[in-house]
Amino acid sequence: MYEAVMDTPLGIACIRGSDKGITEIRVSDDHALKRTIPKVLRPVCEQLNEYFEGSRKIFEVPLNPEGTPFQHKVWAALLEIPYGKKISYLDLAKKLGDPKAVRAVAGANAKNPLWILIPCHRVVGTDGSLTGYAGGLHRKKWLLNHESPSGQTVLFT
Repeated sequence: MYEAVMDTPLGIACIRGSDKGITEIRVSDDHALKRTIPKVLRPVCEQLNEYFEGSRKIFEVPLNPEGTPFQHKVWAALLEIPYGKKISYLDLAKKLGDPKAVRAVAGANAKNPLWILIPCHRVVGTDGSLTGYAGGLHRKKWLLNHESPSGQTVLFT
């Protein structure tokens, strides 16, 4: 298992992965972390930089998150949410075939180990409100504004 950290506009991204794929990306405010990037993690770091610069909308790195079959099903559905779009937890549960599974879907969303790569930040409340985000609502708001269509300014204040 390899580890790397990189600066982002939202804090320090802590990245873990292997030759099989990226297993975890978390964001932290801790600046006392080592800054060496192993060769196997360079592509994801480069693509994250491109994302933050605004030149990348789709990630092309192998993913290998650890989770239950249900979590993997939810995370796969999250990968289908296009850049700049949002979906509600209820709509995501419906898309997965069980509108009564909203809480389970939200729970799986909250356990997403791949910050930004699996775009759980694109899931909002049924009324469009920002709800729950492991990285903090200020980061979710930033990400949604970052991905907003160029004709708009700030979606959430």
